[in-house]
Amino acid sequence: MNSEVKRFTGKVAIVTGAGHGIGRAIAERFGVEGARVVVNDVHAERAQEVVQAIKNAEAMPFVADVSKKDQVDAMFDATFARFGGVDILVNNAGLIDTSRHFLEADEEWWDKILEVNLKSAFLCSFRAAQHMARKKSGTIIHMSSGGATKAHRGNVAYDASKGGIEAMTRAMALDLAPYGIRVNAIVPGFVRTYNMSDEVTAERAKSVPLGRYAMPEDLAGPTVFLASDDAAYITGICLAVDGGVLVQQRSTPVDTFPLSRFPKVV
Repeated sequence: MNSEVKRFTGKVAIVTGAGHGIGRAIAERFGVEGARVVVNDVHAERAQEVVQAIKNAEAMPFVADVSKKDQVDAMFDATFARFGGVDILVNNAGLIDTSRHFLEADEEWWDKILEVNLKSAFLCSFRAAQHMARKKSGTIIHMSSGGATKAHRGNVAYDASKGGIEAMTRAMALDLAPYGIRVNAIVPGFVRTYNMSDEVTAERAKSVPLGRYAMPEDLAGPTVFLASDDAAYITGICLAVDGGVLVQQRSTPVDTFPLSRFPKVV
């Protein structure tokens, strides 16, 4: 990315779950393009590390569990005190290692995933939208998943949370459009994480038409595009950034929760 492009000079962006992975790549990209960035994470060390990596823009860390209203309110209050407002919200925080067969589910598992993956997006969006509506401008971007429209084995709660994200994206877009607020979602495919072995990644990448896993930076560009003036006439969409995974027929051997992990019922 050409660091001379400063599409977000004077803008303030909050990125939740920005201490690593996709969130970190997005936060750093906003910094490269001149935004003042609030780096949210539940781990102080990770948030601070990202802030230090954003060298050419003002950034601040904020530790908060965004599934908790009081902590969300504290984060927005601190943002308003430091930067005077917010122009962009990226609801990236979420749980991904949630696999559990439905027959082995329990209420605690269900509640935790829905709180972190769905309720957090509502809480943050509500605070952001209240401010954005008064100034008649702003953009909110949610992080979805292929599981919103195509089922994963062993991920009923996760897929339900992401289905909720996409339904919320569409409904929020309609409610907030008259106030100058755009609402969209990014739909990642297979994204390489720090704890994946080369062997596992190479095997699963065989099911990706473009032939490789995404790197977090592959998601940053499209996310920042949706926040930019280049996307000024785009709202209510769920943009797949998945290397072609969702347009194909998938065979079960590439599934991350194989039949061998199903519980035995006696």
